[in-house]
Amino acid sequence: MPGPFAIAHVTPYPWESGHEVNEQVRRVATELAARGHAVLVVAPSDSHELVREGRRAVRAGDLFRDDGVPRVLAVGEALPPLPGRARAAVPIDVARTVEDLFERAALDICHVHEPFAPSISSVALRHSRALNVGTFHAPAERVVSTQVARKVVRLVFGRLDARLANYQTTRDLLTRFFPGDYRVIAPGADALPRAVKPPGAPVTIAFADEEERAALRLFLRALRRLNPALDWRAVVRTARGPSSSTPLRADLRARVHFGDVDEAELLAGADVFVAASDGALPHPGLVLRAQAAGVVPVVSRLPVYEEVTGDGERGLVFELRDPDALAAALAHVAGDARLRQRLRAATVPRPWTAVVDDLEDVYARVTGRRHDGRGDPAARRRLAARPLIDVDLHMHTDHSGDCATPVEVLLRTAKVQGLGAIAVTDHNEIAGAFEAQALAAEYGVKVIVAEEVKTASQGEVIGLFLAEKIRRGMTLPETVAEIHRQGGLVYVPHPFDRMHSVPDYEHLLEIVDEIDAIEVYNPRVAIGSFNEEAARFAAKYRIVAGAGSDAHVARGLGSVRVRMRDFDGPAEFLESLREADILTKPSSLLYVQALKFLETRATPPAARRARRERRVRRATRKG
Repeated sequence: MPGPFAIAHVTPYPWESGHEVNEQVRRVATELAARGHAVLVVAPSDSHELVREGRRAVRAGDLFRDDGVPRVLAVGEALPPLPGRARAAVPIDVARTVEDLFERAALDICHVHEPFAPSISSVALRHSRALNVGTFHAPAERVVSTQVARKVVRLVFGRLDARLANYQTTRDLLTRFFPGDYRVIAPGADALPRAVKPPGAPVTIAFADEEERAALRLFLRALRRLNPALDWRAVVRTARGPSSSTPLRADLRARVHFGDVDEAELLAGADVFVAASDGALPHPGLVLRAQAAGVVPVVSRLPVYEEVTGDGERGLVFELRDPDALAAALAHVAGDARLRQRLRAATVPRPWTAVVDDLEDVYARVTGRRHDGRGDPAARRRLAARPLIDVDLHMHTDHSGDCATPVEVLLRTAKVQGLGAIAVTDHNEIAGAFEAQALAAEYGVKVIVAEEVKTASQGEVIGLFLAEKIRRGMTLPETVAEIHRQGGLVYVPHPFDRMHSVPDYEHLLEIVDEIDAIEVYNPRVAIGSFNEEAARFAAKYRIVAGAGSDAHVARGLGSVRVRMRDFDGPAEFLESLREADILTKPSSLLYVQALKFLETRATPPAARRARRERRVRRATRKG
């Protein structure tokens, strides 16, 4: 058995609603907990008392049970369901509770269900510090295609380490709108005991109006077309009663019974189950549960219904919105006991244990992407005797087109700031780093030769401890490979600062195994949540965290520093960084940006060239 893991299953539907997504979450969470995993179920609720209780548990850090049972946490009120949602965002108190939960819970897996925005599932995905798995249930095109902020949804989905679909139909639909790799893991269904029926009892036809109201009207119109001589009765599970637009004849009123009956009771006594959705909101899980109860399904010709009935091998299929076709199918199956027996025999319910077997395989695969956070204990013991130094891992000189700081000024400022080492990371240039390295001994500051390389279309990446310049314009994987070819370290700067050219989440996932360190704090990032997202990414994949000032003016140098043991070479550097502390101090982004403008854009190019030429002449005379 892989793990055990700490897992949160997050559903957007009120926990007490009986929604089939919640039914799947309940069965999966129960089985996972029984196998020794620590499991949380995170859900909205219509109960104010459950929400208060859930929030108290989050604040107290009382999250997991130790008795092999999943813990259910209600974190806020439910949003209106898709489609037709009126609210534009998750309430701020709900979002804060979810954020607080993921700050406190040491999770391996965050498994979100239907993570369309806005919902508690999408909020969980945004704040998760765990590896993320998403299951998509609803195959309704209207739900998927009406995601108006589709670019935002793609960004949310980009945080998923594994995408699962309940049905092939769901996978095909999602691939059209949100391309990606979706693995189909069919849901399970519990076998239910059959009610004992006396010989000669009428055939019972069941209908549950979880589907849209139009499906119920279609079903009742089909019943009106059945031959009165056929021996049948119908049970409609509904809290609303018959449709006023489809009145029943007196003889039908004696045969059709409406009531808010329990689903298990409905299916236990049924011979035939009708699913008549026109595609707006199908319920394939309900069809699977009917099959597991030994009930023959008669379903509309939707791809997902054809999938669960084996295209007619395990049930009958009728044409959409056609009451005559439905009536013919019902007459056929109700009048032929041998047909019902054959269709029932063709169905083998999928046990929930098989579903959880597949999920454990997914969890093992995604957790396998995490870095080994242990490092080299022997090397760290050697480093423990070294002095602590402050290091700034990201800065620029006038060899970058957007910086006017001479190398000598950079080194002098680093010494004044008390920095023991710096990484000179000019844009697509390494000459400034070599120049700084040549002067390093004079200023008593260790210099890491580095370069911030612009990739073709996937943002920037820094190579630390380089021997030669890396050309810009290669793909992200090509650039990473070249850094490692030189024996350097791959350091990802400001990875989620969307004000700049950065690799998106999915591109980072493609190279996550090759990343040596990631910048989790950059004071030039205008929006603090970008740094927070970088910290979450580093935590979930156990990647070594670094920080740098990204100084384009000398005044910004050392505004953030890494306190670490002195090192010699990339291997010792990485081990030292693993145990380092990141120190920040308040700074004015507006002030340093203004200085950058004055030193670059406001200084004529000829003056900048003359200043550089004077510096070269001075260096030549010294040599």
